[in-house]
Amino acid sequence: MFISAPIQEIKDELLEKHQVRLLVKREDLIHPLIKGNKWYKLKYNLADARKRGFEKILTFGGAFSNHIYATASAGHLFGFQTIGIIRGEEHLPLNPILSHAVDCGMKICYLDRATYRKKNEVSVLHWLKEKFGDFYLIPEGGTTPLTVKGTKEILQDIDFEYHYICCACGTGGTLAGLIAGASDKVQKVGFAVLKGDFLQKEVENLLQEAIKQGFILNKSYLHWHVNTNYHFGGYAKVSTDLQDFVKNFSQKHQLPIEPIYTGKLFYGIFDLISKGFFSKSSTILAIHSGGIYENKPC
Repeated sequence: MFISAPIQEIKDELLEKHQVRLLVKREDLIHPLIKGNKWYKLKYNLADARKRGFEKILTFGGAFSNHIYATASAGHLFGFQTIGIIRGEEHLPLNPILSHAVDCGMKICYLDRATYRKKNEVSVLHWLKEKFGDFYLIPEGGTTPLTVKGTKEILQDIDFEYHYICCACGTGGTLAGLIAGASDKVQKVGFAVLKGDFLQKEVENLLQEAIKQGFILNKSYLHWHVNTNYHFGGYAKVSTDLQDFVKNFSQKHQLPIEPIYTGKLFYGIFDLISKGFFSKSSTILAIHSGGIYENKPC
């Protein structure tokens, strides 16, 4: 069902000039419906839900959420009922993400933005349980301590030396797993796609909680940071410069990226290469975490 992600090497004049090598782990190719980091985020949460006897999965997301798409797909494939709590008002016809989710059997419920901001409060969760019955809760974006156990596995089949590992960073779950899975000698860089400096602390907390629950080794995790210079104004914010980069990069290297996550990742990598951030003769491993979804049948 799932395949091992192939490695694609990027050839570019900028890389040659600065004498660095860029390899991309194509996690976007591991499955037609549950792509990129989404499978690793969901894997152990779904296993925990099954072990504890839950039949319903409830989660949150925006109308264009890749997490909603992946959760609906996973529910269909693995026999869970799924409920998607969507931020904002209903808009018809449904966009391709929500249309796919409904086709996979997901029940959609909309929350106005004011209530959605309180989605983790006891009163809102109590209302949801009264409405839908007992469910296993997966938070928006899918990041929990179990996520760290899953995303750590992204690196389990890597058999070559690399000096830097880079990923897009939204909730911090993927970066936390890469920090736990990579050698202490490797520099780990998360490229924040949201505005603000909170992600560094979020990742630290995730690592500590994953240690506490026994999902990763109890040790100090070194040589990592979140770069906050390439969010372009915040989540889903883009510029003409970024859009042009995404278009040109995708065409030149035959590697599809989008402006929300992977576009900011590769823009940041290329900009840092041009500024001499990466040591000469070093190898950069970039994780392609997906983000491009089509309205495929479930």
